[in-house]
Amino acid sequence: MPMPSPFRMPGWLRAAGLVVSLIATPVAAQQPAPAPAVGPPALHPPEVSGGQLTPEQASYDVTYYDLSLRIDPADSTIGGAATVYADVVHPLDRFVLDLDTVFTVSAITRVGEVGGAGPLPFERRGGRLWITVPTLQPGERIGAKVEYHGKPRTAGRGRFIWAETDAGQPWMGVSCEMFGADLWWPVKDHPSDEPDSLALNFTVPVPLVAASNGRLRAVSDNPDGTRTYHWFSSMPVNNYGVSLNVAPYVTITEQYESVAGDTFPVTFWAIPEHEAQARAALPEFLDHLRFFEELLGPYPFRSDKYGIAEVPYLGMEHQTIIAYGANFRNDAMARIDWGFDALHQHELAHEWFGNMITPPDWHDIWLHEGFAQYMQPLYAESRLGVDKARELMRLMGARIRNRQAVAARHTQTTAEAYNSEIYYKGAWILHTLRFVMGDAAFRTLLRQWTYPDAPVPVTNQACRCRFPTTDDFVRLASRVAGRDLAWFFEVYVRQPALPTLLVTREGDAVEFSWEVPDDLPFPMPVDVLVNGERRRIELPEGKATLAVPGGAAFEIDPEAWILRAP
Repeated sequence: MPMPSPFRMPGWLRAAGLVVSLIATPVAAQQPAPAPAVGPPALHPPEVSGGQLTPEQASYDVTYYDLSLRIDPADSTIGGAATVYADVVHPLDRFVLDLDTVFTVSAITRVGEVGGAGPLPFERRGGRLWITVPTLQPGERIGAKVEYHGKPRTAGRGRFIWAETDAGQPWMGVSCEMFGADLWWPVKDHPSDEPDSLALNFTVPVPLVAASNGRLRAVSDNPDGTRTYHWFSSMPVNNYGVSLNVAPYVTITEQYESVAGDTFPVTFWAIPEHEAQARAALPEFLDHLRFFEELLGPYPFRSDKYGIAEVPYLGMEHQTIIAYGANFRNDAMARIDWGFDALHQHELAHEWFGNMITPPDWHDIWLHEGFAQYMQPLYAESRLGVDKARELMRLMGARIRNRQAVAARHTQTTAEAYNSEIYYKGAWILHTLRFVMGDAAFRTLLRQWTYPDAPVPVTNQACRCRFPTTDDFVRLASRVAGRDLAWFFEVYVRQPALPTLLVTREGDAVEFSWEVPDDLPFPMPVDVLVNGERRRIELPEGKATLAVPGGAAFEIDPEAWILRAP
């Protein structure tokens, strides 16, 4: 199996005796993502994730986080320190991090080889920490340790969830895709920058268990009745994909043989009351994994694990440990009876679409959600039959609103980009693309998107993680199809309105024409069923005429492939 990129421990960390927290080799840092837009400084509200990067945040590339927190369910607080290491890529005299305003910052300290240790002055500007540092030049490194504590938010679209199991034991989790990881730790809250690796050290009261990303390296028993769980992720992680799950978990582990030929652990962290249900569900979950590996290629994070943590909320695609709160019901997600546990299947899909493939700006979030959403009909078609898949497509189609473009061309925050269109319309766009390309070519496209044959910049060779965009997908689709498909995405992705198929009949002639916003080119073919015979009607200029015998019935798009206005 491919091994992770090499990591080394700098001498100044070895001298400090920090054997748990490894730091990536500077020269092996992630490849630069496509440059996001850079804007002027502003008072940044903490609940906003992404958007325009300030010059200060554009001036550094995070390589490593070391997060050590004490979790206290008794008073719903967290406290500890986060150490951030970064490479300077433009001259820098302000090191700016994001952190929610609910936390008290007690100290920020310089760490590392360059400049030595010592306190750093800082000020709070909205949801950001502006840390003053001696001017640093490209090629230098910065390390800063932020000590903080407080009660994280428990309401809104990004929050900590403090709950109890049926037996009255503490049970907590965190979900922060919309808010960003600054909900609970100091971070550069932008999708264009991921650390090469990170260490996560969580201290919880006995007998609670802290389950998180990557591999569990050690568990330390402390004299005060707590335990510290030491986790390490050897691969890049988007910040909202970093997770903390705390409960009196029981673990169920299976060794899974990948299509790549290697074996890795699949572990379910379940609350004790649901152990039997978790054991019963695991075979189906492993079938989801097999489906994805056969369709998309090997599970990307085999060097770490695949984990499922039962949580007191619906779910989230945390890397290597997805959050599962469907309560073992097939209809928990979107109140649709999918015929299988769609919540798990959807969140697992994000290990490829969102965690392995991460767009550098939130305006391309449909590359996460639309792709993950279409995996449910594809799985249903594979396991339950085409009629079930069509039923699911019909139910999703009824939820499309066409109120904004699926992918804007300008930079966006999560609040601007996030809407139901990225799910349902995104899935339907892929469904129609499958019709245009043909099933075999479409499946080739999916595989080339996740594991391209042509060399592409990646941030880690083991997981093939990278920062692609919608334009990258358009180019790949055109290459696989052998023809330019830009027209398809201009109509479906870049503007909100759907095309309308106009049909008129005069005698034996039926005329088809597409009415498209702004008269955009739209040579979409149409299948027509005439007296039981299927015909493919090409509309190279957006219109065509079909001869239909007088009185003969005909049906347009009988298998419902084309996304169009009713």
